[in-house]
Amino acid sequence: MNRPQAAATLLRTARTTPAGRAGRTLTPGAGAALKQSLLALVAGRSLADHESPAAATLQVISGTVRLTGGGPHDVELRAGDQAAIPPVRHGLEALEDTVVLLSVAHGPRGAGAAP
Repeated sequence: MNRPQAAATLLRTARTTPAGRAGRTLTPGAGAALKQSLLALVAGRSLADHESPAAATLQVISGTVRLTGGGPHDVELRAGDQAAIPPVRHGLEALEDTVVLLSVAHGPRGAGAAP
């Protein structure tokens, strides 16, 4: 299944769940250096504030979201936009039905980065 088909399927699933969200891991997580997941959120639903143990990015496949992290870390993203996940507690709010690609590098935040 290609990414657009997977995104459409996830959004249909999210619309039928009480939580208004659904997810699918695209790359294996066990021992992989990079984990990628598609997440679908129905408009008005959110992922509560949480920590990110590693470097991560978020790319919006469809829809519009607000990535929250307080103050300068709050950003609105639309289809095609990509942002680094802030190294602070953060959340995600769907402003409309949305599918995002979350990429997480395993290991401590900043591991392997050039000084």
